Amino acid sequence: MLKRYLLAPGPTPVPAEVLLAMAQPIIHHRTPQFSSIFRRAADGCRRLFGTEQPVFMLAATGTGGMEAAVTNTLSPGDHVVVVDAGKFGERWAEISSTYGLEVTTVTVEWGSAVDPRRVAEILEANADVKAVLVQASETSTTVLHPIAELAALTRDRECLLVVDGITSVGVVDLPMDATGIDVLVTGSQKALMLPPGLALVGLSEKAWRFHESATLPRYYFDLARERKALDQDTSAYTPAVSMIIGLNAVFDVIERSGGLDEVYRRHAILAEATRAGLEALELRLLAPEAPSPATTGVWLPDGIDGGKLGKHLRDVMGVTVAGGQGKLKGKVVRLAHIGYADTFDVIVGLSALEIALAGFGHPVRFGAGTAAAQEVLKRSFEPSAS
Repeated sequence: MLKRYLLAPGPTPVPAEVLLAMAQPIIHHRTPQFSSIFRRAADGCRRLFGTEQPVFMLAATGTGGMEAAVTNTLSPGDHVVVVDAGKFGERWAEISSTYGLEVTTVTVEWGSAVDPRRVAEILEANADVKAVLVQASETSTTVLHPIAELAALTRDRECLLVVDGITSVGVVDLPMDATGIDVLVTGSQKALMLPPGLALVGLSEKAWRFHESATLPRYYFDLARERKALDQDTSAYTPAVSMIIGLNAVFDVIERSGGLDEVYRRHAILAEATRAGLEALELRLLAPEAPSPATTGVWLPDGIDGGKLGKHLRDVMGVTVAGGQGKLKGKVVRLAHIGYADTFDVIVGLSALEIALAGFGHPVRFGAGTAAAQEVLKRSFEPSAS
């Protein structure tokens, strides 16, 4: 028997009660019964995003939400700044170029966070910049970017801050309104503990002003249509009915677990423990200076093929982790601690990695990684914390 563990940064495990909620008989989406479900989910999304503005639930993946962010706020030829610090920073640039925007790229070494001063210099020299596009948590490099500092740069300019929060919303406290984020995007299969297929997008008041003059083509992702529909407790087109039912179940899980503050605390502890365990194994962190609380990456020892290691972990040991993307392929391994993850998922991931590394010929002191993690994780079980 091989029990399987999903420790990749998306898709992530789905709680049993959420799966059961989504398994209920399907109901028609143009009914008062579903409108009540839809309204409740929309209210929960606003709380999650920390905004008074509407948050739209689109039947799409996070990339669809990223595309909607661009097409609803910009026009052909608009000048944008893209922070390219990983695979998903590259995606912002690709979407922008596809729609005919003028792209200035801030290239950042993979594993490092962007220096806000570099963005500030571009904004000072280019008054025509309409938007700064960035990840909050760059999943491919496990780095956390300084979103609050970037928001301070765009807040008083006619320039939007557009944030891919796909592995940060529900992981770190990033309130959209208070921080000054103009467009925020996330996806269902990360911290929201759902299958892939739902993108959430929120726009600030300033972003809605940009929308009024934006002329990029859009049809399915027309957020003005979605806003009118949301006022009627529905969506412009057929919604992902079962996913939205599941989203309400997720919000219930979060509330029963102590609310969003507890969610943020748990992610921080799991991330700290994972980093401690990996460093105890003398592995070099991929993002040592600005690590994301969603997932932790390490460079693999010389001579170990990350693809083969990951396949062995998944197919032989039953533990699915993430490898490297793009130029990091075969060079790193990433252990997620996002969404429906707890203390003992960290222990499973670290112990599996210890065994796998030893099997591939790397000297390992068994228990070093798990012991270091346990020193951090025990805080969750101290009597004063219960």
